[in-house]
Amino acid sequence: MKNISKIAVLGGGGKTGNYLVKHLLKEGFHLKLLLRNPETFNIQSDNIEIVEGDALNFQSIKTLLKDCQAVLSTIGQRKEEPLVASQVTSHVLKAMNEYGIDCYVLLAGLNIDTPFDKKSPKTIMATDWMKNNFPLIQEDRQKAYKLLENSDVNWTQVRVPLIDFTDKSSEIIVNIEDCLGDKITALDISKFMAREMMESKFSRKSPFISNL
Repeated sequence: MKNISKIAVLGGGGKTGNYLVKHLLKEGFHLKLLLRNPETFNIQSDNIEIVEGDALNFQSIKTLLKDCQAVLSTIGQRKEEPLVASQVTSHVLKAMNEYGIDCYVLLAGLNIDTPFDKKSPKTIMATDWMKNNFPLIQEDRQKAYKLLENSDVNWTQVRVPLIDFTDKSSEIIVNIEDCLGDKITALDISKFMAREMMESKFSRKSPFISNL
Protein backbone atom coordinates (compact mmCIF):
# COMPACT_ATOMS: atom_id res chain seq x y z
CA MET A 1 0.00 0.00 0.00
CA LYS A 2 1.18 3.52 -0.76
CA ASN A 3 1.93 6.22 1.77
CA ILE A 4 -0.71 8.74 0.74
CA SER A 5 -2.03 11.29 3.23
CA LYS A 6 -2.97 14.33 1.15
CA ILE A 7 -4.81 14.13 -2.18
CA ALA A 8 -5.28 16.81 -4.83
CA VAL A 9 -8.87 16.63 -6.11
CA LEU A 10 -10.10 18.09 -9.38
CA GLY A 11 -13.83 18.27 -10.05
CA GLY A 12 -14.71 18.02 -6.36
CA GLY A 13 -17.41 20.64 -6.75
CA GLY A 14 -19.32 18.57 -9.32
CA LYS A 15 -21.98 15.92 -8.78
CA THR A 16 -19.66 12.91 -8.98
CA GLY A 17 -16.88 14.83 -7.29
CA ASN A 18 -19.05 15.47 -4.22
CA TYR A 19 -19.43 11.72 -3.70
CA LEU A 20 -15.69 11.25 -4.14
CA VAL A 21 -14.84 13.98 -1.64
CA LYS A 22 -17.22 12.56 0.99
CA HIS A 23 -15.85 9.04 0.52
CA LEU A 24 -12.22 10.18 0.79
CA LEU A 25 -13.00 12.12 3.96
CA LYS A 26 -14.69 9.04 5.40
CA GLU A 27 -11.51 7.09 4.63
CA GLY A 28 -9.49 9.62 6.65
CA PHE A 29 -7.59 11.44 3.91
CA HIS A 30 -6.67 15.12 3.84
CA LEU A 31 -7.79 16.82 0.63
CA LYS A 32 -6.85 19.85 -1.44
CA LEU A 33 -9.66 20.92 -3.75
CA LEU A 34 -9.41 23.25 -6.72
CA LEU A 35 -12.67 25.20 -7.00
CA ARG A 36 -13.65 28.04 -9.28
CA ASN A 37 -16.48 29.10 -6.95
CA PRO A 38 -15.59 28.08 -3.38
CA GLU A 39 -18.59 29.95 -1.98
CA THR A 40 -20.95 27.40 -3.53
CA PHE A 41 -19.16 24.38 -2.03
CA ASN A 42 -21.05 23.02 0.97
CA ILE A 43 -18.97 20.12 2.33
CA GLN A 44 -17.38 21.23 5.59
CA SER A 45 -14.33 19.49 7.09
CA ASP A 46 -11.08 20.38 8.83
CA ASN A 47 -9.45 17.91 6.42
CA ILE A 48 -10.28 20.03 3.36
CA GLU A 49 -8.02 22.77 2.03
CA ILE A 50 -9.54 24.82 -0.78
CA VAL A 51 -7.55 26.40 -3.60
CA GLU A 52 -9.51 28.95 -5.60
CA GLY A 53 -8.66 28.81 -9.27
CA ASP A 54 -9.29 27.28 -12.68
CA ALA A 55 -7.96 23.92 -13.87
CA LEU A 56 -7.19 25.48 -17.25
CA ASN A 57 -4.59 27.66 -15.52
CA PHE A 58 -1.29 25.86 -14.93
CA GLN A 59 -0.42 27.93 -11.85
CA SER A 60 -3.71 26.87 -10.23
CA ILE A 61 -2.87 23.21 -10.89
CA LYS A 62 0.63 23.68 -9.55
CA THR A 63 -0.68 25.29 -6.35
CA LEU A 64 -3.19 22.47 -5.96
CA LEU A 65 -0.67 19.64 -6.32
CA LYS A 66 1.95 21.11 -3.95
CA ASP A 67 2.49 18.82 -0.92
CA CYS A 68 0.14 16.13 -2.29
CA GLN A 69 0.99 12.48 -3.00
CA ALA A 70 -1.80 11.69 -5.47
CA VAL A 71 -4.20 13.36 -7.89
CA LEU A 72 -7.83 12.29 -8.38
CA SER A 73 -10.00 13.91 -11.03
CA THR A 74 -13.70 13.76 -11.88
CA ILE A 75 -13.53 16.87 -14.06
CA GLY A 76 -15.96 16.85 -16.96
CA GLN A 77 -16.73 19.03 -19.95
CA ARG A 78 -19.16 21.84 -19.17
CA LYS A 79 -21.57 23.01 -21.82
CA GLU A 80 -20.39 25.96 -23.94
CA GLU A 81 -17.07 26.22 -22.08
CA PRO A 82 -13.48 25.76 -23.33
CA LEU A 83 -12.32 22.18 -23.87
CA VAL A 84 -10.79 20.84 -20.68
CA ALA A 85 -9.66 17.22 -21.06
CA SER A 86 -6.33 17.56 -22.85
CA GLN A 87 -5.40 20.93 -21.35
CA VAL A 88 -6.00 19.83 -17.76
CA THR A 89 -4.24 16.50 -18.36
CA SER A 90 -1.24 18.34 -19.77
CA HIS A 91 -1.12 20.68 -16.74
CA VAL A 92 -1.50 17.83 -14.25
CA LEU A 93 1.22 15.69 -15.83
CA LYS A 94 3.62 18.65 -15.93
CA ALA A 95 3.00 19.52 -12.27
CA MET A 96 3.24 15.86 -11.23
CA ASN A 97 6.67 15.63 -12.85
CA GLU A 98 7.80 18.84 -11.14
CA TYR A 99 6.72 17.61 -7.70
CA GLY A 100 7.61 13.94 -8.17
CA ILE A 101 4.00 12.75 -7.74
CA ASP A 102 3.37 9.33 -9.27
CA CYS A 103 -0.34 8.60 -8.85
CA TYR A 104 -3.10 10.00 -11.09
CA VAL A 105 -6.58 8.46 -11.20
CA LEU A 106 -9.11 10.16 -13.45
CA LEU A 107 -12.68 9.59 -14.53
CA ALA A 108 -13.67 9.34 -18.20
CA GLY A 109 -16.50 8.18 -20.44
CA LEU A 110 -16.71 4.80 -22.12
CA ASN A 111 -16.40 6.53 -25.50
CA ILE A 112 -12.61 6.83 -25.32
CA ASP A 113 -10.80 4.26 -27.46
CA THR A 114 -7.62 2.44 -26.45
CA PRO A 115 -5.50 -0.17 -28.29
CA PHE A 116 -6.69 -2.82 -25.80
CA ASP A 117 -10.42 -2.45 -26.50
CA LYS A 118 -12.71 -5.16 -27.80
CA LYS A 119 -15.91 -3.15 -27.53
CA SER A 120 -19.28 -4.82 -27.97
CA PRO A 121 -21.76 -3.45 -30.54
CA LYS A 122 -23.59 -1.63 -27.70
CA THR A 123 -20.42 0.10 -26.49
CA ILE A 124 -19.39 0.89 -30.06
CA MET A 125 -22.82 2.47 -30.63
CA ALA A 126 -22.36 4.71 -27.57
CA THR A 127 -18.85 5.62 -28.70
CA ASP A 128 -20.00 6.46 -32.23
CA TRP A 129 -22.88 8.56 -30.88
CA MET A 130 -20.37 10.70 -28.99
CA LYS A 131 -18.09 10.98 -32.01
CA ASN A 132 -20.96 12.04 -34.27
CA ASN A 133 -22.67 14.47 -31.88
CA PHE A 134 -19.72 15.96 -30.01
CA PRO A 135 -16.71 15.49 -32.30
CA LEU A 136 -14.57 18.24 -30.77
CA ILE A 137 -15.11 17.00 -27.22
CA GLN A 138 -14.41 13.43 -28.32
CA GLU A 139 -11.24 14.47 -30.11
CA ASP A 140 -10.07 16.41 -27.05
CA ARG A 141 -10.67 13.45 -24.73
CA GLN A 142 -8.83 11.14 -27.09
CA LYS A 143 -5.95 13.61 -27.13
CA ALA A 144 -5.89 13.50 -23.32
CA TYR A 145 -5.55 9.72 -23.44
CA LYS A 146 -2.61 10.05 -25.82
CA LEU A 147 -0.92 12.43 -23.37
CA LEU A 148 -1.33 9.84 -20.62
CA GLU A 149 0.09 7.12 -22.86
CA ASN A 150 3.15 9.23 -23.67
CA SER A 151 3.82 10.17 -20.05
CA ASP A 152 6.03 8.41 -17.53
CA VAL A 153 3.66 8.64 -14.57
CA ASN A 154 1.51 6.00 -12.93
CA TRP A 155 -2.07 6.74 -14.10
CA THR A 156 -5.41 4.94 -14.29
CA GLN A 157 -8.19 6.25 -16.50
CA VAL A 158 -11.51 4.90 -15.20
CA ARG A 159 -14.16 4.60 -17.93
CA VAL A 160 -17.80 4.53 -16.84
CA PRO A 161 -21.29 4.21 -18.38
CA LEU A 162 -24.35 6.16 -17.14
CA ILE A 163 -23.83 7.39 -13.58
CA ASP A 164 -26.53 6.78 -10.97
CA PHE A 165 -26.18 9.53 -8.38
CA THR A 166 -27.01 7.55 -5.25
CA ASP A 167 -25.27 6.29 -2.12
CA LYS A 168 -26.14 2.73 -3.06
CA SER A 169 -23.35 0.22 -3.56
CA SER A 170 -23.25 -3.14 -5.27
CA GLU A 171 -20.74 -5.41 -6.98
CA ILE A 172 -18.44 -3.66 -9.45
CA ILE A 173 -17.56 -5.35 -12.73
CA VAL A 174 -14.12 -4.36 -14.01
CA ASN A 175 -13.05 -5.11 -17.57
CA ILE A 176 -10.18 -3.76 -19.65
CA GLU A 177 -11.74 -4.51 -23.04
CA ASP A 178 -15.43 -3.57 -22.81
CA CYS A 179 -18.11 -2.03 -20.61
CA LEU A 180 -20.24 -4.94 -19.41
CA GLY A 181 -22.96 -3.01 -17.56
CA ASP A 182 -25.25 -0.07 -18.28
CA LYS A 183 -24.86 1.94 -15.08
CA ILE A 184 -22.68 2.56 -12.05
CA THR A 185 -23.41 4.46 -8.85
CA ALA A 186 -21.43 7.55 -7.92
CA LEU A 187 -20.50 5.90 -4.62
CA ASP A 188 -19.06 2.84 -6.37
CA ILE A 189 -17.06 5.09 -8.69
CA SER A 190 -15.64 6.81 -5.60
CA LYS A 191 -14.79 3.51 -3.92
CA PHE A 192 -13.05 2.18 -7.02
CA MET A 193 -11.02 5.37 -7.60
CA ALA A 194 -9.87 5.45 -3.98
CA ARG A 195 -8.92 1.78 -4.01
CA GLU A 196 -7.09 2.11 -7.31
CA MET A 197 -5.18 5.10 -5.94
CA MET A 198 -3.83 2.90 -3.15
CA GLU A 199 -3.35 -0.38 -5.02
CA SER A 200 -2.61 0.56 -8.67
CA LYS A 201 -4.00 -2.72 -9.99
CA PHE A 202 -4.66 -1.05 -13.35
CA SER A 203 -1.58 1.12 -13.68
CA ARG A 204 -1.34 2.85 -17.07
CA LYS A 205 -4.62 1.23 -18.17
CA SER A 206 -8.20 2.39 -18.80
CA PRO A 207 -10.55 -0.11 -17.14
CA PHE A 208 -14.29 0.00 -17.69
CA ILE A 209 -16.28 -0.28 -14.46
CA SER A 210 -20.01 -0.86 -14.03
CA ASN A 211 -22.52 -2.44 -11.65
CA LEU A 212 -24.14 -5.83 -12.15
